Amino acid sequence: MPASATKPLRVAVLADSDTRWKWGTLTANRIAPRDIRLDGLLLRGRATPTPRQLGEVGVTADSLREVTAVEFLRTMREESYDVLVLALVGGGVQAMLHGLKRIWEDRPRRPVVVTGYVGVVYEKLADGLLLRHGADLVLANSRQDADRFRAVYDGVGADASSVTEVALPFLGGAAYEGEHEGREPYTVVFAAQPSVPDTRRDRTYLLERLVRHARRHPEREVLLKLRSKPGEHTTHIEELPYQKLAQRHDLPPNFRLVYGHMGEVLDRTDLLVTVSSTAALESLHRRIPTAVLTDLGIREALGNHHFVGSGCLASWDQLDDGHRPEPDEEWLARQGVAADGGYATAFDTARARIAALLDRPGGLPPITPYYTPVTAPGYLPGVLARHHLGPDGTPLPGAPAADREPGPVRRIVRRTARGAYRHGVQRVAPVIRRMGEL
Repeated sequence: MPASATKPLRVAVLADSDTRWKWGTLTANRIAPRDIRLDGLLLRGRATPTPRQLGEVGVTADSLREVTAVEFLRTMREESYDVLVLALVGGGVQAMLHGLKRIWEDRPRRPVVVTGYVGVVYEKLADGLLLRHGADLVLANSRQDADRFRAVYDGVGADASSVTEVALPFLGGAAYEGEHEGREPYTVVFAAQPSVPDTRRDRTYLLERLVRHARRHPEREVLLKLRSKPGEHTTHIEELPYQKLAQRHDLPPNFRLVYGHMGEVLDRTDLLVTVSSTAALESLHRRIPTAVLTDLGIREALGNHHFVGSGCLASWDQLDDGHRPEPDEEWLARQGVAADGGYATAFDTARARIAALLDRPGGLPPITPYYTPVTAPGYLPGVLARHHLGPDGTPLPGAPAADREPGPVRRIVRRTARGAYRHGVQRVAPVIRRMGEL
């Protein structure tokens, strides 16, 4: 066996938020045909994770640094990788695909490029998928998503062979054993989401119902599981953090706000409640009783429409009265939850495809995204320009890039700019919106 087939694969993960960093890193480890050396690259932007967020995510890499889009492309031109995972929002994936196509056009061999989604795909299906087209593997987290993805690509005449069924990479943990004598207090966990729901009224309502549940059941421990602290950003912008809303309430002693790794919180959970968080799938995978709230309606804007047919839809009134949803087994199977034990083989197809692409005689063909200056002349240039790339994928004049680490002045300016942006999102923007509603 040649040495090249036994030495670790060089894998790079480019991520733009804490959640996507977690997804990208865990995905890289699950889909690699053999041992890997993993280099992490964090795309500089509004959601670049803080050290606290990175620590809470609980995944590691052999190296980790922050880059601009142009710095990333330079690294990809100068370094030789076997696999590249693009853990980015759709527009970011599309921009990097065009940039990579440009810098690799004269290279005989290039890495296998992989992308996908962090969790449940309940909005912007066509938009997000077409922005990801061009990667060698577009990962679908379930059989249902794989069918939908192929239908979209086939429907526009795009090559659908990249769609590869896997599962969410962060499922796992001990199966729920139920309540028993000597266990910690019965624990109810509400998994908060940064942008769902998005109004003060709805978020206040959910908080008040959670507090009411704690008062009605003083023997229970009721936890509000938060994604980030005020001022930190995740995949989605959070304008109305629950922490701030909670400051206006007299909270009962059995009610707490908690952070930390979701898996560790689930270890002590007896009932997981959410509007539409991917945490519901983590919980269902472990057979923990899981409720998806209907209080605010079952609506596409909330994402809870994804759980129609799951058997998990319930209201706070029902939960207050002791209802525990029973999930539908057929629905679970189509969602890639694999609570029946099939999770161990969920990534076999992806590993086999990557191994075959790595061994492809003559290397891989050029990257060919569906969107080009011909197919989307009024859309693509704007997508690329947001990452300081021209229509042909080359960096625009004045694009932020550096040949060295930023100096102290540049770091201060960057922190100040981020602070101003976050202040604008969390303080100024809501005020402007409220004024517009008068």
